[in-house]
Amino acid sequence: MTTMTEASVREFKMPDVGEGLTEAEILKWFVQPGDTVTDGQVVCEVETAKAAVELPIPYDGVVRELRFPEGTTVDVGTAIITVDVSGGAAPAAEQPAPAAEQPSAPRPAEEPKAEGSGRQPVLVGYGVATSSTRRRPRKGPEVPLQQASTAIQTELNGHGAATPAAPAGRERPLAKPPVRKLAKDLGVDLTTVVPTGPDGIITREDVHAAVAQPQAPQPEAPAAAAPAPAPVSYDSARETRIPVKGVRKATAAAMVGSAFTAPHVTEFVTVDVTRTMKLVEELKEDKEFAGLRVNPLLLIAKALLVAIKRNPDINASWDEAAQEIVVKHYVNLGIAAATPRGLIVPNIKDAHAKTLPQLAESLGELVSTARDGKTSPAAMQGGTVTITNVGVFGVDTGTPLLNPGESAILAVGAIKLQPWVHKGKVKPRQVTTLALSFDHRLVDGELGSKVLADVAAILEQPKRLITWS
Repeated sequence: MTTMTEASVREFKMPDVGEGLTEAEILKWFVQPGDTVTDGQVVCEVETAKAAVELPIPYDGVVRELRFPEGTTVDVGTAIITVDVSGGAAPAAEQPAPAAEQPSAPRPAEEPKAEGSGRQPVLVGYGVATSSTRRRPRKGPEVPLQQASTAIQTELNGHGAATPAAPAGRERPLAKPPVRKLAKDLGVDLTTVVPTGPDGIITREDVHAAVAQPQAPQPEAPAAAAPAPAPVSYDSARETRIPVKGVRKATAAAMVGSAFTAPHVTEFVTVDVTRTMKLVEELKEDKEFAGLRVNPLLLIAKALLVAIKRNPDINASWDEAAQEIVVKHYVNLGIAAATPRGLIVPNIKDAHAKTLPQLAESLGELVSTARDGKTSPAAMQGGTVTITNVGVFGVDTGTPLLNPGESAILAVGAIKLQPWVHKGKVKPRQVTTLALSFDHRLVDGELGSKVLADVAAILEQPKRLITWS
């Protein structure tokens, strides 16, 4: 039997494909044991909390083992595939079953490490994580339906019937640095927070739950003494349970953080956009926009950029640690996009410096990439202000929540033909309602009102795009 030396075996570990992400779900394997791979070849697709990403392998060799089946959520830094880089083929007798046929129970090599052993630090600023990989196979026919339903409900609620107890002798609550900073910013004592993360780790959701219910006492009984979970009924004909993970999980956490951190104020204005709609039709015939998609969102985006130029303090963020307001001299314009994996907000970098045709091109690329599910994590980082177009669903208006780290978000309602007083007479006009939410810590009512009024004025008289630019 062919043996491999330690030097000939390489383990490809789950990388941090975003900024500070701690885990990713393996969606699909593109290789199997025995396949030959080359440097840069895509071997699998994973879903992070921000997007679906294809992972290329960084060396040549023969696939020895797929460490986890599709549907498994794996910690960053955990080996997911083993490759023989010596050039020899993997022995048939030692090849594991394909990922789809691997048992859901962990092998001895995948057992959680003993407490205190930890794993190697893989994220700058996160230190050594002590949690083991959490396996969540999509299929497990050997698991009773009732037990599976209980597990799914645990994922949805973020906690089970029994609260994980802290390890014996532990004096300092387990939490990652970003969570500790969040707790400090919100004035939460981590020793009073009930942990729901693996191995008793306190999560961001736990901190926000403590803020929402500050008087809730912390259970002191150890997990071993907690009663067994009550049976959960499941009727497939009457309800469906959907695990909250990936993009949906990240969006939920971000919105909870935004709602509890930034004091929101929302203002509304209804505006006659008939002239803007006429300009849209004219631009569609302009040769400068040949091959580009021209729609009302393009002019709304440009109107917001002009309003920000006239009122630059709206384009800012709140630095809690430094107790400073950070005014950005650039605009990374976020556009909220609904995708099969959930709501994402990619942004157009340096949108303020783009001409109208360039902005149209960037909007088209952003939308098509989001619809194809190919938006990269980098495209969703660094946004400064956002537009969400609820009008595409026929909705008149809404109260949008801020994206974390941003100070303003503009919601655009449906554009409808309505009776409107125009030049002293009631006439049918194209009308829409705009809503601007802003962080009242750094944006007062005067500034927020000026920005919203400027956007409305431009959409009513689009020639102001020229006179105010």
